[in-house]
Order: sequence, then C-alpha cells, then structure tokens
Amino acid sequence: MSKLKRIWEEVKPRGGWRYPAIIIIGAFVGLFIYTFFHSRAYSYLSDNPRTCVNCHLMSPYYATWSHSSHGRNTTCSDCHVPQDNIFSKYYFKAKDGLRHSTVFTMRAEQTALQAIPASSQVIMNNCIRCHEQLNQEFVNTGRMDFKEMKKNNGHACWDCHRDVPHTRSRSEVSTPNALVPMPDTTVPDWLNDAMSQKHLNN
Repeated sequence: MSKLKRIWEEVKPRGGWRYPAIIIIGAFVGLFIYTFFHSRAYSYLSDNPRTCVNCHLMSPYYATWSHSSHGRNTTCSDCHVPQDNIFSKYYFKAKDGLRHSTVFTMRAEQTALQAIPASSQVIMNNCIRCHEQLNQEFVNTGRMDFKEMKKNNGHACWDCHRDVPHTRSRSEVSTPNALVPMPDTTVPDWLNDAMSQKHLNN
C-alpha cells in the first residue's frame, strides 16, 4: 500500500460522517473557485498594469503612473515586486496581495496609501537595479539598500524623486477626471440578459 493511500485510509470520513464531509468539502472547494474567479486572482499571475485597477482604490495610482516617464517603460511589477528570482517574485505577490485584499475588505486603508517597510525595501532595490549605471558609475549613490539607509538616517530614492512615477498627491481625489481601464464584469452574460429583460418588462 502506497504512503498516500495509507494516509487517506487514516483520514477519510467513516460511517455517518461520510456524506456531510463530502458536502462540506464540496462547499469549501466551490467557495474557493468562486472567490478565485470573482476576485480575478488569476490576473495577478501576469505583470499587466491593468490588474492593479481590479481594486478601484488603485485608479489614481494607475493614472499617475500611466502619465509619468515610467509609464512608457515599466509595469507596476517592475517596481513593486522583487525581480531577483521567480520564486521570491510570486511569493511576494501572494503575500502582499493577501495583505491588500484583507485591508481593502476590512476598509482599513488610509486615504493616501503608504508603502510598508517590506514594500519600501523592494521598491528601493528595484530603483537601484534599474538605474545601476546612473547611481553607481556616474555618481556615488545607490550603494545602500532601504534597511541600511534607515539605519544610517539616509534618504530613500523617493525622498528626492517624490513625483516619479506618482504625483505628490496620491489620494483618491488627486485625479478626479482620470480615465483608467475598468475591470471586466464578473456577472455572467445570462444574468445580464435576464436583468435587462426584467427592466424591459417593468
């Protein structure tokens, strides 16, 4: 008997618990699949900046980025996600995404979002990585990461370059007339058609 089969024999429901266990497990699996597709979790596997506006709160950040110099050459992931290897990239995406979804679901976010220290470390590492020739050959800056900078009371890149690639005012009201791509609806076509028919009949 294989090891997996032995484990299954130990944990599988017995007697009167079999059918309730199947129903409960099925409900959890169904809820997971529904949440995965409704929240567009699959879109976070890509580096498409449109993914960020799945949350409407991110609209001003998308708008200010798209009109900046970085909007022509970089994606959100280029700055906000580790680029050293694929494992750390997707681990950070998952961890940060879960934190964001929790904060936004609980409506605990600030009006103007602030990067936490872990995100600041990633952002500064990416500033140094992209501008390596500029800040290590032409001038003697960019030799400290974010933790070293904080320890030595230094300055982060954005202390001077605050408006790159987002404007100084980064609240929801900073870009009231900005046009940003809206996420596709998750409402199925048959339900949209049914609702339209209901309005026509009333």
